[in-house]
Amino acid sequence: VIVEKAPKARIGDLDKKKYLVPSDLTVGQFYFLIRKRIHLRPEDALFFFVDNVIPPTCATMGTLYQDHHEEDFFLYIAYSDESVYGHNPTTHPSLPTHH
Repeated sequence: VIVEKAPKARIGDLDKKKYLVPSDLTVGQFYFLIRKRIHLRPEDALFFFVDNVIPPTCATMGTLYQDHHEEDFFLYIAYSDESVYGHNPTTHPSLPTHH
């Protein structure tokens, strides 16, 4: 699995992009692993995108891989702090965040 930051995402960088994950790991469990690596606070939002769509948290990584891997046999997951892929905060203001 290759995990990359989505365009225009205002969120921390990962220390590595490639992950070898068990096929029975759920997307929800993978969220937890990535959240820890980005050092997000509990109130910070994190969204995954596979082919520009947010995958269900109950799906397994194996199913996601089978349905969406690329010709290079990698599954690409983009992550963002916005629920819309490539969202531009200057054209669509989001709710105010409390720091």
